[in-house]
Amino acid sequence: MAVEIERFLRLVHALPECEGQDSERYTTFRVRGRPFGYLWPRTATVGLKQTLIEQAALVAERPEVFEEQFTAGGFGWVVVQLDGIDLAELSELTLEAWYLTAPEELLAAPPSPESLVRA
Repeated sequence: MAVEIERFLRLVHALPECEGQDSERYTTFRVRGRPFGYLWPRTATVGLKQTLIEQAALVAERPEVFEEQFTAGGFGWVVVQLDGIDLAELSELTLEAWYLTAPEELLAAPPSPESLVRA
């Protein structure tokens, strides 16, 4: 159970209107200019936007895989260890992060977690 960075990149770029912006230490993923995720290649971790309830549940359930990153605007961001998660679960969490951020007109026909796994 582990997801390689290249596989995560395929998954995230399959999301409608996803754009990645590289900086020196990490890549930010945005939908129409609004961030929903981050990738830190050096540590093989991603940060994903979640609800506060989901953030707390993930960290409490598997602290070896998830850690609280920060909270902002009523949302909780979690750091995900890519070596501790499978592709199906990462697809669901990434889609949720995108869904919490995307404008309403993109939500009319969102991709499914299964379609992201196949990407």
